Amino acid sequence: MTLSVAIQSSTQSPKVSSSSKNQKTLSEAVSMTGMGLFTGQKVEITLKPAEANFGICFQRVDLPDKPILPAQVQYVRGTPRCTILGKNGTTVQTVEHLLAAIKAFDIDNLLIEIDGPEVPIGDGSGMPFMELIEEAGVCYQKVAKKFYHLTTPIFWSQGDVQLVALPSDDFKVSYTLNYPNSEILRSQFHTVLVTEENIKEQIAPCRTFSLYEETVSLIEQGLIKGGSLENAVIIKGGAILNPEGLRFPDEMARHKILDLLGDLSLVGFSFVAHIIAIRSGHFSNTSFAKELRNHFLMENS
Repeated sequence: MTLSVAIQSSTQSPKVSSSSKNQKTLSEAVSMTGMGLFTGQKVEITLKPAEANFGICFQRVDLPDKPILPAQVQYVRGTPRCTILGKNGTTVQTVEHLLAAIKAFDIDNLLIEIDGPEVPIGDGSGMPFMELIEEAGVCYQKVAKKFYHLTTPIFWSQGDVQLVALPSDDFKVSYTLNYPNSEILRSQFHTVLVTEENIKEQIAPCRTFSLYEETVSLIEQGLIKGGSLENAVIIKGGAILNPEGLRFPDEMARHKILDLLGDLSLVGFSFVAHIIAIRSGHFSNTSFAKELRNHFLMENS
Protein backbone atom coordinates (compact mmCIF):
# COMPACT_ATOMS: atom_id res chain seq x y z
CA MET A 1 0.00 0.00 0.00
CA THR A 2 1.31 3.42 -0.90
CA LEU A 3 1.07 6.09 1.78
CA SER A 4 1.28 9.76 1.05
CA VAL A 5 1.44 12.76 3.32
CA ALA A 6 0.31 16.19 2.23
CA ILE A 7 0.90 19.35 4.21
CA GLN A 8 -0.44 22.74 3.18
CA SER A 9 0.54 25.91 4.91
CA SER A 10 0.52 29.59 4.11
CA THR A 11 3.15 32.15 3.31
CA GLN A 12 0.97 34.57 5.26
CA SER A 13 1.92 34.75 8.92
CA PRO A 14 -0.66 33.46 11.40
CA LYS A 15 -1.86 36.14 13.75
CA VAL A 16 -0.73 36.10 17.36
CA SER A 17 -2.88 37.88 19.92
CA SER A 18 -2.91 38.42 23.65
CA SER A 19 -6.09 37.30 25.34
CA SER A 20 -8.07 39.44 27.75
CA LYS A 21 -7.54 36.49 30.08
CA ASN A 22 -4.32 35.63 31.83
CA GLN A 23 -2.53 32.31 32.04
CA LYS A 24 -3.88 29.64 34.39
CA THR A 25 -2.51 27.12 36.86
CA LEU A 26 -3.96 25.09 39.74
CA SER A 27 -4.94 26.66 43.04
CA GLU A 28 -3.33 23.81 45.00
CA ALA A 29 -1.67 20.45 44.55
CA VAL A 30 -3.83 17.36 44.17
CA SER A 31 -3.06 13.64 43.78
CA MET A 32 -4.59 10.37 42.58
CA THR A 33 -3.46 6.77 42.27
CA GLY A 34 -4.35 4.10 39.77
CA MET A 35 -3.13 1.39 37.44
CA GLY A 36 -1.50 1.80 34.05
CA LEU A 37 -3.46 0.20 31.20
CA PHE A 38 -0.43 -1.21 29.40
CA THR A 39 2.10 -1.72 32.20
CA GLY A 40 -0.34 -2.82 34.88
CA GLN A 41 1.74 -0.87 37.40
CA LYS A 42 0.19 1.05 40.26
CA VAL A 43 1.22 4.69 40.04
CA GLU A 44 0.53 8.00 41.78
CA ILE A 45 0.34 11.33 40.02
CA THR A 46 0.39 14.72 41.73
CA LEU A 47 -0.65 17.85 39.84
CA LYS A 48 1.14 20.92 41.19
CA PRO A 49 0.78 24.63 40.43
CA ALA A 50 3.60 26.11 38.31
CA GLU A 51 4.76 29.65 37.65
CA ALA A 52 3.75 31.61 34.55
CA ASN A 53 5.34 30.52 31.24
CA PHE A 54 6.40 27.18 32.78
CA GLY A 55 4.16 25.14 30.50
CA ILE A 56 2.92 21.59 31.14
CA CYS A 57 5.63 19.17 32.27
CA PHE A 58 5.86 15.65 33.67
CA GLN A 59 8.44 14.75 36.33
CA ARG A 60 9.44 11.14 37.00
CA VAL A 61 9.90 11.40 40.77
CA ASP A 62 10.63 7.66 41.03
CA LEU A 63 13.96 8.08 39.21
CA PRO A 64 17.17 9.22 40.97
CA ASP A 65 17.57 12.52 39.14
CA LYS A 66 13.80 13.18 38.93
CA PRO A 67 13.96 14.20 35.26
CA ILE A 68 11.44 16.67 33.84
CA LEU A 69 9.75 15.92 30.54
CA PRO A 70 7.88 18.75 28.75
CA ALA A 71 4.49 17.84 27.30
CA GLN A 72 5.46 18.97 23.79
CA VAL A 73 5.18 17.13 20.50
CA GLN A 74 8.92 17.12 19.79
CA TYR A 75 9.23 14.66 22.69
CA VAL A 76 6.79 12.10 21.30
CA ARG A 77 8.64 8.77 21.17
CA GLY A 78 5.89 6.40 20.14
CA THR A 79 2.16 5.99 19.52
CA PRO A 80 1.35 2.27 20.10
CA ARG A 81 -2.37 2.69 20.91
CA CYS A 82 -1.41 5.56 23.22
CA THR A 83 0.96 8.53 23.21
CA ILE A 84 4.42 8.13 24.75
CA LEU A 85 6.65 11.07 25.63
CA GLY A 86 10.38 10.59 26.09
CA LYS A 87 13.61 12.48 26.67
CA ASN A 88 17.12 11.16 27.36
CA GLY A 89 15.80 7.66 27.94
CA THR A 90 13.00 8.73 30.31
CA THR A 91 9.45 8.05 29.17
CA VAL A 92 5.86 8.57 30.29
CA GLN A 93 3.05 6.87 28.39
CA THR A 94 -0.72 7.11 28.00
CA VAL A 95 -0.62 10.86 28.61
CA GLU A 96 -3.49 11.79 26.27
CA HIS A 97 -6.53 11.59 28.58
CA LEU A 98 -4.88 13.66 31.32
CA LEU A 99 -3.65 16.22 28.79
CA ALA A 100 -7.14 16.49 27.29
CA ALA A 101 -8.58 17.31 30.71
CA ILE A 102 -5.88 19.92 31.27
CA LYS A 103 -6.74 21.42 27.88
CA ALA A 104 -10.45 21.46 28.73
CA PHE A 105 -9.68 23.74 31.68
CA ASP A 106 -7.34 25.81 29.48
CA ILE A 107 -4.51 25.39 32.00
CA ASP A 108 -1.15 26.78 30.84
CA ASN A 109 1.27 25.91 33.62
CA LEU A 110 1.41 22.68 35.58
CA LEU A 111 3.95 20.21 37.00
CA ILE A 112 2.75 16.60 36.90
CA GLU A 113 4.76 14.45 39.29
CA ILE A 114 4.49 10.74 38.50
CA ASP A 115 6.17 7.82 40.28
CA GLY A 116 6.04 5.36 37.40
CA PRO A 117 6.15 5.05 33.62
CA GLU A 118 2.44 5.34 32.82
CA VAL A 119 -0.44 7.68 33.69
CA PRO A 120 -3.27 5.80 35.46
CA ILE A 121 -6.06 4.72 33.12
CA GLY A 122 -8.89 5.24 35.62
CA ASP A 123 -12.12 4.12 33.98
CA GLY A 124 -10.66 4.64 30.51
CA SER A 125 -12.12 8.12 30.13
CA GLY A 126 -11.08 11.68 30.95
CA MET A 127 -13.50 12.13 33.85
CA PRO A 128 -11.14 11.09 36.70
CA PHE A 129 -8.76 13.85 35.61
CA MET A 130 -11.53 16.43 35.15
CA GLU A 131 -12.71 15.68 38.68
CA LEU A 132 -9.15 15.85 40.01
CA ILE A 133 -8.63 19.30 38.51
CA GLU A 134 -12.00 20.48 39.83
CA GLU A 135 -10.95 19.31 43.30
CA ALA A 136 -7.79 21.44 43.14
CA GLY A 137 -9.40 24.48 41.55
CA VAL A 138 -7.96 26.70 38.83
CA CYS A 139 -6.59 30.22 39.25
CA TYR A 140 -5.41 33.00 36.96
CA GLN A 141 -1.84 34.27 36.94
CA LYS A 142 -0.44 37.76 36.34
CA VAL A 143 0.77 37.11 32.79
CA ALA A 144 -1.36 37.49 29.65
CA LYS A 145 -2.22 34.40 27.64
CA LYS A 146 -1.27 34.31 23.94
CA PHE A 147 -3.13 32.61 21.13
CA TYR A 148 -2.08 31.70 17.62
CA HIS A 149 -4.70 32.18 14.91
CA LEU A 150 -4.63 30.37 11.57
CA THR A 151 -5.02 32.50 8.47
CA THR A 152 -5.23 29.62 5.99
CA PRO A 153 -6.12 25.91 6.11
CA ILE A 154 -3.48 23.32 6.97
CA PHE A 155 -4.04 19.65 6.21
CA TRP A 156 -2.39 16.29 6.80
CA SER A 157 -3.27 13.21 4.80
CA GLN A 158 -2.08 9.61 4.84
CA GLY A 159 -4.14 6.96 3.10
CA ASP A 160 -7.72 7.25 4.34
CA VAL A 161 -6.75 9.32 7.40
CA GLN A 162 -7.34 13.06 7.09
CA LEU A 163 -6.74 15.99 9.43
CA VAL A 164 -7.56 19.60 8.59
CA ALA A 165 -7.19 22.82 10.58
CA LEU A 166 -9.40 25.67 9.34
CA PRO A 167 -9.31 29.32 10.39
CA SER A 168 -11.93 29.93 13.07
CA ASP A 169 -12.80 32.38 15.81
CA ASP A 170 -13.32 29.45 18.19
CA PHE A 171 -11.58 26.18 19.01
CA LYS A 172 -13.78 23.41 17.62
CA VAL A 173 -13.20 19.74 16.89
CA SER A 174 -15.18 17.53 14.50
CA TYR A 175 -14.44 13.82 14.22
CA THR A 176 -15.62 11.09 11.85
CA LEU A 177 -15.00 7.50 12.90
CA ASN A 178 -15.32 4.69 10.38
CA TYR A 179 -14.91 0.96 10.98
CA PRO A 180 -16.81 -0.48 7.99
CA ASN A 181 -16.28 -4.09 9.10
CA SER A 182 -17.71 -3.56 12.58
CA GLU A 183 -21.48 -3.89 12.96
CA ILE A 184 -21.54 -1.55 15.96
CA LEU A 185 -18.90 1.02 15.01
CA ARG A 186 -19.39 1.56 11.29
CA SER A 187 -19.61 5.36 10.90
CA GLN A 188 -19.96 7.83 13.77
CA PHE A 189 -19.62 11.62 13.82
CA HIS A 190 -19.44 14.17 16.61
CA THR A 191 -18.50 17.84 16.75
CA VAL A 192 -17.88 20.00 19.81
CA LEU A 193 -16.96 23.56 20.69
CA VAL A 194 -14.08 23.18 23.12
CA THR A 195 -15.14 24.66 26.45
CA GLU A 196 -14.77 23.30 29.96
CA GLU A 197 -18.51 22.64 30.21
CA ASN A 198 -18.83 20.97 26.79
CA ILE A 199 -15.84 18.69 27.31
CA LYS A 200 -17.05 17.66 30.76
CA GLU A 201 -20.56 16.85 29.55
CA GLN A 202 -19.95 15.49 26.04
CA ILE A 203 -16.37 14.17 25.77
CA ALA A 204 -14.67 13.44 29.09
CA PRO A 205 -17.01 10.58 30.14
CA CYS A 206 -16.23 8.60 26.98
CA ARG A 207 -14.02 5.54 27.43
CA THR A 208 -11.31 3.98 25.35
CA PHE A 209 -12.54 1.06 23.25
CA SER A 210 -11.29 -1.96 21.38
CA LEU A 211 -12.53 -4.86 19.32
CA TYR A 212 -12.55 -8.14 21.28
CA GLU A 213 -10.24 -9.89 18.82
CA GLU A 214 -7.65 -7.11 19.03
CA THR A 215 -7.80 -7.06 22.82
CA VAL A 216 -7.30 -10.83 23.16
CA SER A 217 -4.29 -10.67 20.85
CA LEU A 218 -2.71 -7.81 22.83
CA ILE A 219 -3.30 -9.58 26.15
CA GLU A 220 -1.73 -12.78 24.81
CA GLN A 221 1.33 -10.77 23.74
CA GLY A 222 1.59 -9.21 27.22
CA LEU A 223 0.99 -5.72 25.83
CA ILE A 224 -2.03 -4.94 28.01
CA LYS A 225 -1.47 -5.87 31.66
CA GLY A 226 -3.99 -3.56 33.32
CA GLY A 227 -6.99 -3.78 31.01
CA SER A 228 -10.49 -4.88 32.02
CA LEU A 229 -14.14 -4.13 31.37
CA GLU A 230 -13.79 -1.51 34.11
CA ASN A 231 -11.51 0.69 32.00
CA ALA A 232 -12.42 -0.01 28.37
CA VAL A 233 -15.39 -0.64 26.11
CA ILE A 234 -14.99 -4.04 24.43
CA ILE A 235 -16.88 -4.81 21.24
CA LYS A 236 -17.49 -8.38 20.05
CA GLY A 237 -19.43 -8.81 16.84
CA GLY A 238 -22.67 -6.90 17.28
CA ALA A 239 -22.47 -6.68 21.07
CA ILE A 240 -20.94 -4.49 23.77
CA LEU A 241 -19.47 -6.80 26.42
CA ASN A 242 -19.57 -4.20 29.21
CA PRO A 243 -22.63 -4.96 31.41
CA GLU A 244 -23.55 -1.27 31.68
CA GLY A 245 -23.43 -0.73 27.92
CA LEU A 246 -22.43 2.57 26.32
CA ARG A 247 -22.57 6.02 27.89
CA PHE A 248 -23.47 7.59 24.51
CA PRO A 249 -24.57 5.91 21.26
CA ASP A 250 -21.50 7.49 19.62
CA GLU A 251 -19.19 7.09 22.62
CA MET A 252 -16.35 5.85 20.41
CA ALA A 253 -16.25 8.93 18.17
CA ARG A 254 -16.43 11.14 21.25
CA HIS A 255 -13.52 9.25 22.82
CA LYS A 256 -11.51 9.86 19.66
CA ILE A 257 -12.07 13.59 20.23
CA LEU A 258 -10.72 13.16 23.77
CA ASP A 259 -7.57 11.53 22.37
CA LEU A 260 -7.25 14.22 19.71
CA LEU A 261 -7.51 17.04 22.25
CA GLY A 262 -4.79 15.50 24.37
CA ASP A 263 -2.49 14.91 21.41
CA LEU A 264 -3.02 18.40 19.96
CA SER A 265 -2.24 19.97 23.34
CA LEU A 266 1.33 18.83 22.63
CA VAL A 267 1.63 21.74 20.20
CA GLY A 268 2.76 23.44 23.40
CA PHE A 269 0.80 26.68 23.19
CA SER A 270 -2.77 27.79 22.63
CA PHE A 271 -4.19 28.19 19.15
CA VAL A 272 -7.64 28.77 17.69
CA ALA A 273 -8.89 26.66 14.77
CA HIS A 274 -11.59 24.27 13.66
CA ILE A 275 -10.00 20.81 13.60
CA ILE A 276 -11.67 18.26 11.32
CA ALA A 277 -10.42 14.68 11.65
CA ILE A 278 -11.37 11.55 9.74
CA ARG A 279 -10.22 8.19 11.12
CA SER A 280 -7.23 9.72 12.89
CA GLY A 281 -5.32 8.05 15.74
CA HIS A 282 -2.36 8.88 17.92
CA PHE A 283 0.25 8.68 15.16
CA SER A 284 -1.64 11.00 12.82
CA ASN A 285 -2.74 13.29 15.67
CA THR A 286 0.80 13.85 16.88
CA SER A 287 2.16 14.14 13.33
CA PHE A 288 -0.38 16.89 12.68
CA ALA A 289 0.45 18.54 16.02
CA LYS A 290 4.10 18.65 14.93
CA GLU A 291 3.17 20.32 11.65
CA LEU A 292 1.00 22.87 13.43
CA ARG A 293 3.74 23.69 15.94
CA ASN A 294 6.38 24.07 13.21
CA HIS A 295 4.03 26.23 11.14
CA PHE A 296 3.27 28.62 13.96
CA LEU A 297 6.88 28.91 15.14
CA MET A 298 8.31 29.38 11.63
CA GLU A 299 5.81 32.01 10.60
CA ASN A 300 6.31 34.00 13.80
CA SER A 301 10.10 33.71 14.19
